[in-house]
Amino acid sequence: MHVEQNVWTAQGGWSGNGSPAKLVLAFGAGRLLRDKEIMDQARAMYPDALFAGCSTSGEIVGDRVLDDSVILTAVDFEHAQVKGARTTVAGPGESFRAGQELAGELVGEDLAHVLVLSDGLLVNGSELVKGLMNVLGEGGIGRVSVTGGLAGDSDRFAETVTLLDSDAESGLVVAVGLYSTKLKVGYGSLGGWDPFGPERVVTRSSGNVLYEVDGKSALELYKTYLGKHAEGLPSTGLLFPLSLRPGERYEEPVVRTILSVDEENQSMTFAGDVPQGSVVRFMKANLDRLVNGAMDAASAGLKALDGREPELALLISCVGRKLVLGQRVEEEVEGVREVLGTGAAQAGFYSYGEISPFTASGKCRLHNQTMTITLFSEE
Repeated sequence: MHVEQNVWTAQGGWSGNGSPAKLVLAFGAGRLLRDKEIMDQARAMYPDALFAGCSTSGEIVGDRVLDDSVILTAVDFEHAQVKGARTTVAGPGESFRAGQELAGELVGEDLAHVLVLSDGLLVNGSELVKGLMNVLGEGGIGRVSVTGGLAGDSDRFAETVTLLDSDAESGLVVAVGLYSTKLKVGYGSLGGWDPFGPERVVTRSSGNVLYEVDGKSALELYKTYLGKHAEGLPSTGLLFPLSLRPGERYEEPVVRTILSVDEENQSMTFAGDVPQGSVVRFMKANLDRLVNGAMDAASAGLKALDGREPELALLISCVGRKLVLGQRVEEEVEGVREVLGTGAAQAGFYSYGEISPFTASGKCRLHNQTMTITLFSEE
C-alpha cells in the first residue's frame, strides 16, 4: 500500500502533483469541494482513482488540524480493489433504506470493509447504520466491518456535502467497499467525557427527535443546564452532549449531540436515535480525558491488527471535541501519532457523527463526540 497526501490551501494551491492511486479520500470545506476548478485539478492529478469525500468541521492531515483547506489522501492498494456506491436522501426517514441500498450494491466476494461518508444534516445516523448492518452484519452476510462518519459544516449546521466521482452535493450518502483477503482492518472509538447530574428517562421522543425527559420539556431542561450558553444553540449544545443508555443497564452507552432545536415544538433533533425509555445523562468536557480517549482509541485499533503495522489511519473526530479542545485540538491527533508511530499516514476530519463498532463488543453504532480511528494494513 502506498499513501500520498496532497493539501490545497488558498495561500499555496496544491502541495503535490499526484501519483497512481485506486482511491482518493477528499475532506475539506464545503465551498471548496463545490469549487469546480479546485476539484478538476484534483481529479487531473489522480485520473484513475475513485474519489470519495465530504465536507468537514476541520481537516486532519498527519498531526495537524486545518480549516478551509482540502486534504486528498491518495491510496494505491497493492491487493485490495475498490468499488463505490451512492444514494440520495430527502430526510431522516429515508436513512434505513439508504443503508440497505448501499450495502446491497457493495456485497461481493472478498468484501472486507465498508467506509461510509454521509450527509450530516439530512440523515438519522442510527437508522443508516441499522440499514447497513441489516445486510452486512448479523442477519446479513455477517463478516464485514463498517466505519465512517457524517459530513460537517464547521459549527454552522447550515449545509453539508458529500461526493463520489461527481460534484459535491447535499443529501448524498456514499460508501466505498474494499475487497481483499489480504487487507486487515482495526478500529477503536472512545470519548473521554465526564457525566454529571442525575440519570433521567426519555419520556417522549420520535426517532432522533427528543421532546420530553422525566415528563418535562427536554429543551427547557437543556437550557437550564447550559445557562449562558443556551443563546448559542444548537452549536453550544456540542459542549454538553448526552450520554444515552438505550436498553439494559449492562449495555454500553453512546453519546448523542444536537443538530438543531425547534422552539415552537420545544424539541431537539440529534444526530442519532434517542429512543423512548432510554436513560440519559448530561456530560461535560475534561480536556485531558478527551486527549487520552483519542489515544485509547488508537491503542484499541492497534490491538485489532494483531501485531501488523498500520499503513493508513483514518481519524474521524467530533466537531464538539474540536470546539472544546480549542487551541489544544492538535493534541488529540498528536496523541494518536504517539501511539501509532510514524509509519502510518494519518488523515481524517471533524464530523457531525462517527460510525464504528464498539471497541469491546464489536457492534457497529453511530457515535457522537468520540474519536473514531480505522487502521488499514495489507500483507
